[in-house]
Amino acid sequence: MSMDPDTNLATKSRLPVFDVNMCAEDMEKMVKNAEAASSFLKAISHEGRLMILCHLASGEKSVMELEDLLSARQAAVSQQLTRLRLEGLVSPRREGKAIYYSLTDDRARQIIEVVYDLFCRSDD
Repeated sequence: MSMDPDTNLATKSRLPVFDVNMCAEDMEKMVKNAEAASSFLKAISHEGRLMILCHLASGEKSVMELEDLLSARQAAVSQQLTRLRLEGLVSPRREGKAIYYSLTDDRARQIIEVVYDLFCRSDD
């Protein structure tokens, strides 16, 4: 007995199955979700922003700490932090002259964990 490969994939996937019989309301919701997901993925798709999120996944960091960790200039780090802040992924906290950033969206931490598992974890 042979299995249909598509059926096998569907049983293993957590994704819903969409078809041509979707109601307009469900289709509209799907489009809005796709737009939000696209915006989120664009925000994390730059290697500098991705590295910042990796560092912030372990806890709050000052802009100076991020500059040192990334070996980057303050202007470059600030530019990437601004984009992440506009997307609602990080938030600043001022303490004296120092500004500290932390993750505000747990989805970013979850994505960083998946990216780490897929690209960074070694199979020792």
